Amino acid sequence: MFKNTFQSGFLSILYSLGSKPLQIWDKEVVNGHVKRPQDEDIQSNVLEIVGSNVQSTYITCPADPAATLGIKLPFLVMIVKNLKQYFTFEIQVLDDKNVRRRFRASNFQVCKSSLFPVLVMLYLFLRQFFVLQSMLSAVTRVKPFICTMPLRMDEGWNQIQLNLADFTRRAYGTNYVETLRVQVHANCRLRRIYFADRLYSEEELPPEFKLYLPMQVLTARLFNYYHFCISILTLLISRVLCGPIAETMMLLWNLLNLFGQSVGVFVITINRIV
Repeated sequence: MFKNTFQSGFLSILYSLGSKPLQIWDKEVVNGHVKRPQDEDIQSNVLEIVGSNVQSTYITCPADPAATLGIKLPFLVMIVKNLKQYFTFEIQVLDDKNVRRRFRASNFQVCKSSLFPVLVMLYLFLRQFFVLQSMLSAVTRVKPFICTMPLRMDEGWNQIQLNLADFTRRAYGTNYVETLRVQVHANCRLRRIYFADRLYSEEELPPEFKLYLPMQVLTARLFNYYHFCISILTLLISRVLCGPIAETMMLLWNLLNLFGQSVGVFVITINRIV
């Protein structure tokens, strides 16, 4: 489809605000829907894919099963919203051995442990120091023609960045040539899917490729992280320290927590007035 097209910078294959966002896509819907509602967080139309079975409700590009995308740009970026339900997507690529490989990411692996909330928060803290492309972990399963990977997403809107060249090299020891097909299954909301020749910083992205969140959403996320840090530090102080030192530290943290709540109420009030 894009094989004979000059490819540089950005190449978008889905944009929810376009007049026909699924013009080059095909869809399959069983006990679900693919529609374009307005998202309450970003106050804009998005593409929503919802189904009772993730395998039977999906969109795929290109629409012709015999056609291929022919996109040589190695970075795939998806702006997707976490609906707190099962979600998966699949990318089919061609390597320099002329073999078609598939990369499938899903959030099916759910931890049932009582430590799950702590592990999630620890992950959210550690992810500040690591790139999202590190999804090829010990739980990744590599088979001759398909590689399945766990997918972790934050609450709300996420930007998923995949280095397909790096994935192909690490999983199969071959070189990435081009992307053949992209398939997105239920359950999610999509803003945009595009390819890029490299990872771009937020300042380098064109305005239409950015995801603007209202100040209220950003403020809520900031204070969620804040309250989590206070809770963890309070727990550590109460378990590790003892006697007067622990009581003094607890008092200081309670005062800090009270100050943080006061600042939070002030910021939220200002946002509502503005």
